[in-house]
Amino acid sequence: MPSTVLQATALRATALQATALQATLLQATLHTLLQAWRRRRWQPDRAALAAYQDLKPMVVVTGASEGIGYALARRFAAAGNDLIVVARRPQPLAEAAARIRAEFHVATVAVSVDLTEPHATGAIEAALADHRGFADVLINNAGMGLAGAFINQPPEAVLQLLELNVLALTRLMRHFLPGMRARGRGGILNLASLGGYVPGPYQAVYYATKAYVLALSEAVAAETAGEGVRVCALAPGPVSTDFHRRMGSERSFYRYLVPPASPDRVAAAAYRGFAFGWRVIIPGIFNPALAVALRILPHRIGAAIVGWLLKPRWQETSANGSQTTMN
Repeated sequence: MPSTVLQATALRATALQATALQATLLQATLHTLLQAWRRRRWQPDRAALAAYQDLKPMVVVTGASEGIGYALARRFAAAGNDLIVVARRPQPLAEAAARIRAEFHVATVAVSVDLTEPHATGAIEAALADHRGFADVLINNAGMGLAGAFINQPPEAVLQLLELNVLALTRLMRHFLPGMRARGRGGILNLASLGGYVPGPYQAVYYATKAYVLALSEAVAAETAGEGVRVCALAPGPVSTDFHRRMGSERSFYRYLVPPASPDRVAAAAYRGFAFGWRVIIPGIFNPALAVALRILPHRIGAAIVGWLLKPRWQETSANGSQTTMN
């Protein structure tokens, strides 16, 4: 009897090993086919490729100290990728990098820099050079938001939002994309939002920047199709992070009526969509249908509905235009 049990256990183990081997082979075959399709128009330049011969691929993640950025960094690290993690605040970034290194045993280099500063791109390039790497994948996650009526927003805060959400993202894309095209591999994952499909009263500038990210990502994806590079936009709905509290939207109806997704779930969907090269990744079961509805719905109606959801409640505007909380 014991020998029969041992034989059955051995057979099950062998079957599991065979299944795992088949899954690995299938995954490798699928990756090869996808890569061949992505490179259908790529023309390798030996001189350009020689510059990267002794360098290792790395994934650059901005806004990586917390929230979606941290979850994305962990997900790419889990797949064995070395990382350059970027954020403005040095202490939270260093702690996040240390956790990733300890958990996944990959190189995780922290670069503390304000992406709106002119030297930010150079600081990332310097970190890549110091670790003999190149930016194989760029994840543009860093961003900020503003809640409240547009007319009440401080002009300097509006400009700061535009510099981070639009200019810094565009600058990094434009800097790293040529190398990706030369290598015929890698790609860019930009954080957009489901809100990019509709005007967003009371978060007007933030929603407008996400519309820009969606449009830019899809346009550049079309321009580089077949050259081996993936350009994707991640468009989640509300996510359970501190982002909403910091932008001052905790008193809006959408925070109570729209269930937020977890950062890890959003990151898992993003990684899966990026692996397949989807141009727009919309996590969730109902969000893709909502995105279609927002495209079809006239903006006059969509803006009214979204404005009702986004309007800060239990607040009144003082005579000087600043917002004060009512008890």
